[in-house]
Amino acid sequence: MAFLPFHVPGAKTPRILIIGGGYAGLAALVSLRRHRPEAEITLVDPRSHHIKITHLHETFRRPLEAFRVPFADLGEQLGFRHVQAEVRMEDEDLRRWQVERCLQLADETLEFDCLLLASGMALPPPGTREGELSLADFCGYSGYELLERHLARSGASDAGISVVGGGATGIQFLFEIAAFLRQRGINGPLRLIDAEPRVLRQFAPEFGRYVVSRMRLKGIDYLPRTYFRGQQDGVVHVEDAESGQVSELPSALTLLFPGQTPVRRLQVNAFGQVRLGGHLLTQVFAAGDQSVYAGPGSNSATAQSAVRKGRLAARNILRHCGLLPVLEPYLHRDLGYVVSLGPDDAVGWLGLQGNVVGGTPALLIKEIVEAQYDLLLSGIDTYFI
Repeated sequence: MAFLPFHVPGAKTPRILIIGGGYAGLAALVSLRRHRPEAEITLVDPRSHHIKITHLHETFRRPLEAFRVPFADLGEQLGFRHVQAEVRMEDEDLRRWQVERCLQLADETLEFDCLLLASGMALPPPGTREGELSLADFCGYSGYELLERHLARSGASDAGISVVGGGATGIQFLFEIAAFLRQRGINGPLRLIDAEPRVLRQFAPEFGRYVVSRMRLKGIDYLPRTYFRGQQDGVVHVEDAESGQVSELPSALTLLFPGQTPVRRLQVNAFGQVRLGGHLLTQVFAAGDQSVYAGPGSNSATAQSAVRKGRLAARNILRHCGLLPVLEPYLHRDLGYVVSLGPDDAVGWLGLQGNVVGGTPALLIKEIVEAQYDLLLSGIDTYFI
C-alpha cells in the first residue's frame, strides 16, 4: 500500500506511454487509471493480446484463449490506446526519449510526459528443428494441440517425450504432460533432462525433494547433471556432465525450457527511474523483469515482483507529474511462490522460503493468487501488501 502522501494533480492532464503489455505494464496501467482516470495512456506492444505467460502449461487441459486477453478489449475496458509495434531500446534511444519526450514509430510520433519501460523476458525462438518445441510455440497454440500434432506426425505415440530444464517452467510443463498422457492412456517414457544437480535450485532443497518424490510416483525419469545435445530422428542426444559420455534415448518430442533472459537489464533507482551511465533519466521509469531496482526490494523474475514494480512505478509517475513530487521507494519482498505439479498438486513457500507447503494448501495459495490477478485485469486492485 502506498505509504507516502499521494500525488497532488496538476492542471495538465498527464500523457503516459507504456512500452510492454505484460504483468508489469498492465499492473501499472490499472493503477494509473484508478488514481488518475483522465490520464492519456498509450500502450505499445508488438502482440495483439496480453498473454498470462506463467499459465501456458495449463493449456494441456484448458484452451489457450483462457490465458490470452485482446488488448482491444482491455483498451475499451480500461481506457487506453494500444499501438501494435516493436520498439528498440538502445542507450541512445533512452537518452533521446528523456530529452524529447516522444517516441518515433514508423508512421506516427507518440508524445508523453512520462515513459514506463515494462518489457519482460525475451522468449527463445519457436522450435526450429523437427521434434522440438519452446515456450514461444505455446504462445500461439495450446499444449494439447501441439502435443497431439507432433505425436501424430511421429507415428509412434509411445516413443517418449523429453523436457529440458529443471526450473519452474520446465517442471510445470512436465507434470501437465504427465497428466495429459495418463488421461489418453499413452505409456511411452517421459523424462526430465536437467544440467543442474537438483531441480528448482533457486528455492530451498525441500522444494526439489518434494518434486522428485512426485516424479517417482508418476514414473517420470529424472536425469540430473545431464546436457541436452539435440533431438533428431526420434531420439534425443544427451551428455553426462561428469563423464562426458553421450547417449541416445527414444524421444518423439523434446520441449526446451532453458530459462529466459531479459530484453535488457536496466538499472533503476529505488523510485523506479532509470539510471544510465551515471545519469538519472527522471522522465523514464522501468518495471518488470528487465528492471533492477536499487534498495532492499525484490528483483526476482516473477509475476509477483513485476506486478508490484508496475504499481509502484505508476504511483510515482503520477507524483512526478503532479504538484508534490515526493516519490515512494520500492520495498516489496516476495510473500511466497507456488510451482504447479499438474492439475491436482503443487509445491510452494509462504512467508519464509523455508516454510514449504505442498498438495492442497499450495493449490489453494495458487488459486488465490490467480484470482487476484484476474481481478486486477478487470480494474479491481486487491494488492494491498
